[in-house]
Amino acid sequence: MSGRPIDFHVHLTTPGFFRTLGPFVEKMRSYFRSDFGQIGIEEALREYEEAGVGRMVLLPLDASRLTGIPGDSNEQMAELQRVDPERVIAFATVDPLGGKRSVLELERAVKDLGLRGLKLHPQLQRFRPDDERCFEVYQMAEDLGIPVLFHTGTSGIGAGLEGGGGIRLDHGRPIYVDNVAAQFPRLKVVMAHFGWPWYEEALAIAQHKANVYIELSGWSPRYIPQVVWRYADNLIPEKVLFGSDYPMIRPSRWLADFERIELKRETKEMILWRNAERVLGLR
Repeated sequence: MSGRPIDFHVHLTTPGFFRTLGPFVEKMRSYFRSDFGQIGIEEALREYEEAGVGRMVLLPLDASRLTGIPGDSNEQMAELQRVDPERVIAFATVDPLGGKRSVLELERAVKDLGLRGLKLHPQLQRFRPDDERCFEVYQMAEDLGIPVLFHTGTSGIGAGLEGGGGIRLDHGRPIYVDNVAAQFPRLKVVMAHFGWPWYEEALAIAQHKANVYIELSGWSPRYIPQVVWRYADNLIPEKVLFGSDYPMIRPSRWLADFERIELKRETKEMILWRNAERVLGLR
């Protein structure tokens, strides 16, 4: 698989996805200009093979603190990974404010279910990343040697609704993730969506902290600010990851647009797969 792109930000529009995000789905379709329906793992794998992508990092979504309905469970994520464990790398989800219960669930998800990272969404899960009540979950992730991916930046979920559906964008500020990275220096931290509109904050953190990475999902490469590409090509080429935000953006479209971005060949290789291999412990 080495030499083939690794998409670091993939969602399946499972029944759990639609349940937990119920009130937000129609506005999400409008925001992303994507009329996505329910997509199963086999259909997604076919699409990724056609796009030439070798692996996908499959991320759960849980908006139960907002909607009262949980998304896909860790068991369900493990079941999806078992369909093709070579190509599907599934992450776990826990309530970061859940204390010991969440610590034990994360340990079980990794050791018993075989999940390979932790996805957290501060806006949907209503927490600030540097809230000390989350620290025992981070400590377990650090002890397990798994990466933690935080949603950072704005959110297409809730966009256009009154009050943004109760979502506080402030919880997505990259600077709060910086506090986590400083407290847990062995923890691999990934900031999704490069923290837009606070992307300069995210770039500074990725440059400063050896354990912090950014990924580029949620945006076509042609709309990503030029300063992000300058940092990627010169200052932090080993810190930037390809992510699409499937199915909101399809991998074939993202990669076609990426082809038109002028970067060093080595930089493109690092973004597309080399950096992800290192974060995921694949080499």
